[in-house]
Parts: sequence; C-alpha cells; structure tokens
Amino acid sequence: MADPMATPSPQQLVAAVQRTLSMGKRRGPPRVVCLQLAGQVLAVARGLKPALLYDCNCAGPSQLQSYLEELGSLGFPTQRLHILEVGEHSLIVSPELVCQHLERVLLGPTALVDVSGSQPHPSLCSLDQCQDLKACVAESIRHLRGLQRDLPQAASYSRLRSSDCNLCALFGILLGYPVPYTFHLNQGDDNCLALTPLRVFTAQVSWLLEPPPVLLYSFSVPESLFPALRDTLSTWEKDLRTRCGTQSDFVNLSICSEVVTLSAVAL
Repeated sequence: MADPMATPSPQQLVAAVQRTLSMGKRRGPPRVVCLQLAGQVLAVARGLKPALLYDCNCAGPSQLQSYLEELGSLGFPTQRLHILEVGEHSLIVSPELVCQHLERVLLGPTALVDVSGSQPHPSLCSLDQCQDLKACVAESIRHLRGLQRDLPQAASYSRLRSSDCNLCALFGILLGYPVPYTFHLNQGDDNCLALTPLRVFTAQVSWLLEPPPVLLYSFSVPESLFPALRDTLSTWEKDLRTRCGTQSDFVNLSICSEVVTLSAVAL
C-alpha cells in the first residue's frame, strides 16, 4: 500500500488555492471547494482517477502549475503530475497512469453511447465505429508517452494538438467514465437526452484529512441501456474498488445511482 501523505491542515490547503487560483479576487473559492479540489488532485496522484478536469474558475495552466507546486510543498505527491491543455480546457493528469488507462480503452472493447440529436433515442456504439475519436485517443497516448521521458519532477504543462474529434467523448474517456457519450459532429451539438430517464452514478470516498467526501466520478447512462451495460459497469466498479485498496489516504468507497429525467442535458 502507498505510504500516506504528509498531513497538511485544511487551512493550509485553502491558503494554497487563495495564493494561486483566486484570479485577483480578494477571496478565492469557498473552503469546501478548496478541500474538494485538493482531494481530487490527490486521487489522481493515487491512481483512483486518470484525470481531473479543472472547472472551478478561469485559472489557466500557469496558475495550476503554481497550485500543484504549493501542494507539493505541503507534502502532497504531486511530483510528475502534468497539466494537459485540450481545447482551452485544463486537465490534471498522471501521464503514466492516464496512458495505461487509454491503452486499455484502445484494446477494448470500449462501448460508447451515441446521443446524436438526429436519432430518437440513445444507442450503443463501439470505439471502432468512431475512427476519428480512436485516432485522437492514440494521438493522446503518443503525446503523453513522449512527455514521460523528459518530465521534470515538478508539475509540467503541455498542449494536446487540436483535432477534429469529439472533445466531449475524449474528455469522457480521459476522465475514466466507463461508458462515455458521443455524437456526430456534423449534426451539431444537439443531443437526444432531453426527457430521457438517466441512471446517474456517483462514486466518492472519505478522506482521512477531513470531511466532506471527495467526489471521484459522476456520470450517467440512459436507463434503457443499463441492462446491456451492466457487465461493463460492474467491471469498472470492481477495478475502482481494487485501486482503492492499494492506497491509504482514502477509505469507505461509496458507489450509488439514481434515475433522473431532465428537460435538457448539456454535454
């Protein structure tokens, strides 16, 4: 099992955000957001999730680099974490771990849910049916593998070359969702999920530092496709529970689901 990290105080973690990610505001994100962010970064470092999409505010890669350096000074295992910019969005990744995940995706079989607005209902498809997306996953692996030879110990940054692939689907894959959504780009970004019952899965863990729980995953699948995806989701859950058992910073993994129906769903 991994050695536990040095234990900073919650006040130190909040101050790290305020010093680096407040974007000139007198007060940074709320305390609970600061602690959730630190917990999710640690979850990436411990291999519980392949990537974290930063969406707390408009802080860019340089601010995120400073933030990871602050966490490192507090004892967090941020060595060799990497900031990957994709389509104006920043993800915090462990290059080695995310490459292993992407390689498993390519080996497949990897199921996706096609939610193109041109069809009446969501349907299943495979990565092999989405060659542009498959090529983008392969390019992501080449990019990250190339970085690993030269990565410094401190947090680093690179930009993934823009491509014509579906970034919604790519982000779903990078973030470790077991069944990402995709849609046909040439049909716009409308989707057929409105008023469709969705089973929303939430996975969270207790952090030994302090509550509240740290959110690891939140994703959905159409309820109508849930029976066909049951084995895929069970395999994902089993793998996550195994990975949780290899570290000692988080305990009490909880995975739950509920069915919701929304008038509109943004991807």
